Amino acid sequence: MSPKVPRLHWDDPFRALDVLSSLWSSTGLPSVSAGAAQAVAMPYRTLFTTLQQLLVGKEVTVRIGDQDVALTVTELDSALEPQGLAVGQLDEVRVAACDIRWDQQRLQHAVAVLRNVHIRPGMPPLVVAAPVKLSSVLPAKIFDDVVRQAVPQLRGELCEDGTARLRWVHQPRWGGLEVDVDVVGTTMWLRPRTLITGQRRWTLPPRILAYRVPLPALPQGLLATEVSLAPDSVQLSALLPEWRMELPLRHLEDLITRLSQGARSFTWPSLLRGFD
Repeated sequence: MSPKVPRLHWDDPFRALDVLSSLWSSTGLPSVSAGAAQAVAMPYRTLFTTLQQLLVGKEVTVRIGDQDVALTVTELDSALEPQGLAVGQLDEVRVAACDIRWDQQRLQHAVAVLRNVHIRPGMPPLVVAAPVKLSSVLPAKIFDDVVRQAVPQLRGELCEDGTARLRWVHQPRWGGLEVDVDVVGTTMWLRPRTLITGQRRWTLPPRILAYRVPLPALPQGLLATEVSLAPDSVQLSALLPEWRMELPLRHLEDLITRLSQGARSFTWPSLLRGFD
């Protein structure tokens, strides 16, 4: 039986991704009839281009609720096809940011790819995307944190060649165990690959069973889909089946005005998370 893993506070790193997702949605306006496609396309494109010029490459501080998050927007892209805009359909929107900081936390880089983005008319309009693919570069120590909470006698480390290794906490010089790391749903699997003692290495047979480590619950229904290891970081990819956010037009107008006047900090309304 796999040990019970206490909840890690992953809500804070992924809260920064919520901020990224909110930035692109500033392009939203209520949908209009198909006959007004050409009339709608130009304002959308103008607004989106303006936001790109005001945000991309700039460091901004976004306040959501009681949390201030500083980040540098590196990408804000969408095709914005005229026929789709006429019916409130933005299709795919990609947002990226780097050097994301809040409280005493930090992310190197994060990307949100929102699929099937559309705007539901209402007061206020509602921006919906389904699904949303998120990826973030997390500090390398997150691997050790998960291992230690699952098996306190072990420590996890990432090597220069990108492999993962387990060592005994009290006798790290005895050697280590190289493992392959895979994530399926809410579980991380550690599959022993090579036993190391001193300068000697023994390749282990593939029939050795993998060790199951339950992952801490990701926030807001996110499902982990892939983990990639590097010497100084862990890249985590996750999927959110559906994402929604109310977009009061007064907030959009205030945002454009503040950014145009050189402001680099603003407040954004709370994000809606959940499903219809």
